[in-house]
Amino acid sequence: RFLGPGRAVADISTDDLARFLGWMLEYRDQPCSPKTYARRVTTLKVFFAWLLESGVLERDPAAPLIHRPADAPLPLVLSDAQVAALQDAASVRSTGDAADPRPELVVRLLLDTGLKKGELARLRVSDLDPDARPPTLLVRYDQPRWRDKERRITFDATLLPVFEAYVARYQPADRLFDCTDRNLEYVLDDLVAAAALPARTSFETLRWTMAVTAWRAGADPDGLRRRLGLSPISWAETERKI
Repeated sequence: RFLGPGRAVADISTDDLARFLGWMLEYRDQPCSPKTYARRVTTLKVFFAWLLESGVLERDPAAPLIHRPADAPLPLVLSDAQVAALQDAASVRSTGDAADPRPELVVRLLLDTGLKKGELARLRVSDLDPDARPPTLLVRYDQPRWRDKERRITFDATLLPVFEAYVARYQPADRLFDCTDRNLEYVLDDLVAAAALPARTSFETLRWTMAVTAWRAGADPDGLRRRLGLSPISWAETERKI
């Protein structure tokens, strides 16, 4: 639409693409956000590089374009008071006649280990070693290309009674949490509402909260990187945000 109808792809120049990006950023009715601009540059570069590789074009007009990456907003991190409110809401579920230790186990594991939602859902009972000092858990990945993210990390021994109560009630045979990812989201959503936390509080929120809390406590940066399962390249951006 910007270049007009009937324009051959082979006739598109670097100047054409630069004018298009400048129009998006400055002159169209609703200028795009920096993040949208970065996505457009990436798309142009990938598309024209593919055309060149496929032999459709003899040159790549998008190659000289400058990629200006956009910083995503800082993630939500819970305050100490909010963490306490969330843990209180979870512990309430573990008491009484209808006691259910699952919410407390989910929340405390997340806050202590910084696991991703998928990593938590994939945990097997055999991945936890409660007899180690301190106790540990193994983060597994089924696909070989993600094996570099596998790691064994420690968790607080005070979580063991909750773990034992959970196993006694649910008697999991293989997966620690024999439910879908969505069921785990329901568990967290219920606790977020009970603790009056921001509605956008998520598994990722608890992961970032663990990372920031550990950093403030003086955690070794490389140890924290390994605990989060991040590569050195990914860690560079994560460390800056923390």
